[in-house]
Amino acid sequence: MDLLRDLEFWKHVSIPFVAGLVGWATNWVAIKMTFLPLEFRGIRPYLGWQGIIPSKAGKMAGLFAETTMFRLGTLGEIFQQMDPEAMADHITEVIEPRLDGYTDEVMFYGGHGALWRSLPSLVKGRIHSRVRQEMPALVHDLMQDIGEQIEELVDFKHMLVTELEGDKALLNRLFIESGEEEFKFIIRSGLYFGGIFGLVQLIVWVFYQGWWVLPFFGALVGYATNWIAINLIFRPLHPKKIGPWTVQGLFLKRQEEVATIWTHLVTREVVTLRQIIEAMLTGPRSETVEALIKRHIEPIADEALGGFLPAAELTVGSRLEDIRESVGDKAVEVSIEPFKHWGFTEDRAGVLEELLRERMVQLPPDEFQDLLRPCFQEDEWKLILLGGVLGLLAGLAQLIFVFGGLGSGS
Repeated sequence: MDLLRDLEFWKHVSIPFVAGLVGWATNWVAIKMTFLPLEFRGIRPYLGWQGIIPSKAGKMAGLFAETTMFRLGTLGEIFQQMDPEAMADHITEVIEPRLDGYTDEVMFYGGHGALWRSLPSLVKGRIHSRVRQEMPALVHDLMQDIGEQIEELVDFKHMLVTELEGDKALLNRLFIESGEEEFKFIIRSGLYFGGIFGLVQLIVWVFYQGWWVLPFFGALVGYATNWIAINLIFRPLHPKKIGPWTVQGLFLKRQEEVATIWTHLVTREVVTLRQIIEAMLTGPRSETVEALIKRHIEPIADEALGGFLPAAELTVGSRLEDIRESVGDKAVEVSIEPFKHWGFTEDRAGVLEELLRERMVQLPPDEFQDLLRPCFQEDEWKLILLGGVLGLLAGLAQLIFVFGGLGSGS
């Protein structure tokens, strides 16, 4: 009899422990299923799963652009912060040692080889020297023009959406790294709140062992722990005095810390100088960009070549217009090269990071929460419902395997 009484005691004691475990497990599963798997696994359309964020990559990337990036600054402000003058100096520094080779390539591979071979070495040397002399001013004028027109040259939202939709792991990181502490809290809180619900469940079970009590409370634990944790992250929106304590949503209290983490990631992997230039050269407005580059660079054919090439040879062999076009094509081809230099792009990223961090710290709470809130708002009901279903199954398992079947119903 003592053994049986002890066994019943431990069965009852297990109720809050199981409830805590259910709360922890359902919250852990909910977080994992928010981000994983990156691609759909199963049989489409309904028998399977894809992480909520990856499954809505295009929409989430659009929200990232509209609710966060556009609030922190326009593309024009971002580009000016990166300093077009410094970019022009860097471009000149990178391409200057290669200008002689580029000039030779334009003449040989642009279909003007016969003309170029016929020129004396002294004339070629003077042309090389003139190209080096003219290029810095042309590049500075080009970068100033780009800086003034950048928002017409780059579709900023298209750039962000294309990049993040194509790299779902990076999209996940925007949420995971900025909300790492909150996701840990959600998982831990399942254990705490589950245990509290379990104590209530234990009291009810002592006085009424209906068959539905354990499954019902299991479903309640799975459902409610998610809901409570999410609300504690974002509510209250503004600091609120309750007795001697000041409370605010956990994520909102970390605004300065999150701003530092988030802006470092964004300026190194999402909005970088190289990616902006690539978007200019390959995006939907690339033809306008190429025309702008050519308009600024092609005159070097007149300044550097026209004065040295014999008029007769230009007429009979290669027209100056053809050479000008070849110069423009070469300029477009090598435009991205200076922005592959890690040191310079890292330096520009640091400058931009400071601007974005300062502005993010100053965001009001209702705008700052939009940084993380969308990852819970998208299909949130599915995760909460899943928690309820898993809790229900855990309660049934506890009823069958711990208490040996249906309760008395009394």
